[in-house]
Amino acid sequence: MGAVYAIANQKGGVGKTTTAVNLAACIAASGRQVLLVDLDPQCNATVALGIDRDANPSSYECLCGETSVAVAARPAGPDNLWIVPASRDLAGAAVELPRVEGFERRLRDRVGPVRERFALTLLDCPPSLGPVTLNALAAADRVIVPVQAEYLALEGLVQFLETLDLVRRQLNPALILTGVLITMQDERTRLARDVEAELRQHLPEHVFATVIPRSIRLAEAPSYGLAVIDHAPSSRGAAAYRALAGELAAAEDRGAIAA
Repeated sequence: MGAVYAIANQKGGVGKTTTAVNLAACIAASGRQVLLVDLDPQCNATVALGIDRDANPSSYECLCGETSVAVAARPAGPDNLWIVPASRDLAGAAVELPRVEGFERRLRDRVGPVRERFALTLLDCPPSLGPVTLNALAAADRVIVPVQAEYLALEGLVQFLETLDLVRRQLNPALILTGVLITMQDERTRLARDVEAELRQHLPEHVFATVIPRSIRLAEAPSYGLAVIDHAPSSRGAAAYRALAGELAAAEDRGAIAA
């Protein structure tokens, strides 16, 4: 049965969508069926894979309507990669969802056969701790938290981990923190090295060995509607996300993901 991962952090600009798109593409390239669910009203993951912002059905219909995730899934271009596109209507979901009884579980109820159809489902969350992200955390088995290599991102991480504990207590006791992913690292700066050292010291079992570097190729790939492994397969960014996909697969194979 396939696993569902939320790619989440309430802070914007930390590389959530870049990670969701490129990790999904790398895993799909290894031959596994992967579904990417774009839950951000900015539709960045959708556009990054060359899908129109007005594609329908979207994740909005999954959250606020009666459409299942499996029905909303469509091919995303590369072999084995599928997407549930986002819609700008998601901006209204934060207002609509709390009016519905049991709204926190709507996405979980609509995941259904996706776990049997896809080896991996990645939920690309918006940069907030609102109702949509709450739905993703309630539906997910595991969480990956991208964190930019800067001190303000560390403060946001503490807040997010507190929210994760709250979700475990009230909605999803089986939810696992798979790992914290350091992104946008400029290894030439002392700040980046210090932030990485602090993260590894305080969360030694939860920080991925792979670090995602700052990369022009990563930044420009969405403008071509491609993942970086298709846009610039020999780039440092492509190599980093291939390494992350390998690290994730190895952790799952050995059952060594810590709770």
